[in-house]
Amino acid sequence: MKKIYFALLAGLFMLNSCGEDSEPTEVEPQVVVAKDSIPTIKGEFIFLADAAVLKGKDFIYGVQIDSLSRELADSVANFKQDDFDMVPVTVKARIIKNPRQEGWEELVEIKEILEISTKETDTSAAPRIKKDIEKP
Repeated sequence: MKKIYFALLAGLFMLNSCGEDSEPTEVEPQVVVAKDSIPTIKGEFIFLADAAVLKGKDFIYGVQIDSLSRELADSVANFKQDDFDMVPVTVKARIIKNPRQEGWEELVEIKEILEISTKETDTSAAPRIKKDIEKP
């Protein structure tokens, strides 16, 4: 009885293994891309004597005053027409809580300056002046 049971079991294993004609599949290596932990922020930058601000469409942050923010202020000075112009910039920065209770709740700590843009003036809203020239 044991021999019959063993023979049936061996036959089942053989039938099961003969039914699979599997070809070796090539496994493509997966490329792991590390996500940048520092976000890129686009906004308008202004630096005054004792404060700096980065303003976007839906946010306003104070800027932590350090060597990079001063370098950015020196760089945007060439693009400003007066002291209160805001210049479009793109920076990599961390958003941190303000350790002091005065000013902004959150600060931007600039890690890298990516781009300084020239301000594009919107002429679509400007009134158009039409002059009638008198003919002689």
